[in-house]
Amino acid sequence: MSIKTSNLISGLQNDKFKETNKKDLKIISNNIHIRLQQRNGRKSLTTIQGLNSNLDFEKINKALKKEFCCNGCVIDDPDLGVIIQLQGDQRNNIIKFLIKEEIALGKMLKIHGI
Repeated sequence: MSIKTSNLISGLQNDKFKETNKKDLKIISNNIHIRLQQRNGRKSLTTIQGLNSNLDFEKINKALKKEFCCNGCVIDDPDLGVIIQLQGDQRNNIIKFLIKEEIALGKMLKIHGI
């Protein structure tokens, strides 16, 4: 077994964003909505809604904040479910992140906003 293969296997076993197997996540075909909301002046919020409920939202939020150098929070709404909010226009960054980390497929992502 090569070093790269062993790193890949250990990386799959210690996946920091998921509590379930990747196969279980790909079965669910809900759309993930990424929205931009204008606040006041040049300020805006990016929201992510519709992620799989088996994911650890706090860990995803922490990784997004660290990767994009912005602030954010996780909101648990009884009607809409769990929503992740990030400061600024992070729509393109979020799409790349979700696909890179295999949290979502490209066809599941729906972009809304300006």
